[in-house]
Amino acid sequence: MAGTLLLVQFLNGLQLGVLLFLIAAGLTLVFGVMNFINLAHGVQYMLGAYLAVAFYGVVGNFLLALVLALIAALAFGLLLEILIFRHLYDRDHLDQIIATFGVILFLNHGVKVIWGAAPLTLPPPDVFAGSLVLMDGLLYPVWRLVIIAAGLAVAAGLYGAVNFTRVGMLVRAGATNAPMVSALGVNIERLFMMVFGIGAMLAGFAGIMIAPILSVEPGMGDNILILAFVVIVIGGIGSIRGAFIAALLIGLVDTLGRSFAVDILRLAMGPSPARTVGPAIASMLIYLLMAVVLYVRPEGLFPAKGR
Repeated sequence: MAGTLLLVQFLNGLQLGVLLFLIAAGLTLVFGVMNFINLAHGVQYMLGAYLAVAFYGVVGNFLLALVLALIAALAFGLLLEILIFRHLYDRDHLDQIIATFGVILFLNHGVKVIWGAAPLTLPPPDVFAGSLVLMDGLLYPVWRLVIIAAGLAVAAGLYGAVNFTRVGMLVRAGATNAPMVSALGVNIERLFMMVFGIGAMLAGFAGIMIAPILSVEPGMGDNILILAFVVIVIGGIGSIRGAFIAALLIGLVDTLGRSFAVDILRLAMGPSPARTVGPAIASMLIYLLMAVVLYVRPEGLFPAKGR
């Protein structure tokens, strides 16, 4: 029974990790290449989920709704970049934080006006709606396995694009020294817009994939944004590899810690104190991990070269 629980929580942690990577990958590129703190990145995750629900209600097909929602998330992200964010690139970080926090408030209220405050749901595709027998007595939802597979596929594709294409070379160079890239004749404004659009689409994709599991509701991107910032701090700013490894690490530490903290503490204290202390320690584990990493490697585990 303990082995079965461990496997289930390991898969849940892996699922959380790939979702965090989808959000943190765009965030670390935006921060690393553009030196822009975008607190509104979490609302792209929320909008992806809402757009998927809206398009599914129109077309009635999950795959088509996913494609339409991705296109809409990309278009909306580019619209935000053109209308708001590009005017903040030369401002200091405090201005960026205040402005993007205002965008969070505006969009959270906007989805309430359009879709209401009640939680919405999105059914998974029928072919992925059941459970898979992983071992005797262990059924695991197929859709959660699809999320893991899709996240790993996106991670592999993004790693290849960043490391083995000309556009990826420019992105890596921009993360290292954006002024030099601009001086060499690269249209840095177009590069910034492309990076921002990709980041918005990845966050939207994460929201779409999680919508069949969690309720779609206003503010759903706020808490996961905090975890995404922890990911890029641990992984290293501007590093896709760092974001991937840190996201998986945080997903596993958070999930396994919440599941087994009480049992582990029972080895050193009584059941009652363990039940009291365990959940508090479990909720702090990822921040303790971040503190340890920052103490040992202040630049993160795998920072972009030049940082």
